[in-house]
Amino acid sequence: MKKEELLKILQDPEFQELVKKVTAVTLIFTAVMMVVYYSFILMLAYAKDFLATPVCEGCATNIGIVIGVGVIVFSWLLTGAYIWWANTSYDPVVRKLREKFRR
Repeated sequence: MKKEELLKILQDPEFQELVKKVTAVTLIFTAVMMVVYYSFILMLAYAKDFLATPVCEGCATNIGIVIGVGVIVFSWLLTGAYIWWANTSYDPVVRKLREKFRR
């Protein structure tokens, strides 16, 4: 790819808008996951008694295990949400830009 072609793509308003959207979505998803994960880590450090509480009387499972599994499931759901966003918003714009600059 020639330098002029690359500059044309980088200066295209649609491409710049796509970069802004990707950056915003990525930062939001990262921040949400970090809050969830580090909240769990902080609970491990400062709320051990709460996390050690059994889910039900006579159960071997405690609240900490349930919340830990919840963090994992939440990460799967967040990944699914990102995939949905990429398939519905990101990929169509990328296809459009590829067609635009193949000419």
